[in-house]
Amino acid sequence: MNAFFSIGLLICFASDPNPDTLDLEEFRKLHDYVKPIEETWKTIPWHVDLESAQKEAAEKDKLLFIWAMDGHPLGCT
Repeated sequence: MNAFFSIGLLICFASDPNPDTLDLEEFRKLHDYVKPIEETWKTIPWHVDLESAQKEAAEKDKLLFIWAMDGHPLGCT
């Protein structure tokens, strides 16, 4: 989330758009509203090396999930 969007939300949801009247309690409430939630996929110990992932999967007797894509890594194709 970029800073301009966050600032815009703070101004829109504030009871008074004047930044001098935004008290700490209201700021904390708005900050909690706009901060991103923790995404579950970030807690998975992803591997970027296929060989080490295969080794760990074999040691733990687990399946291996491979996410592969074709094209530019930034999607600029």
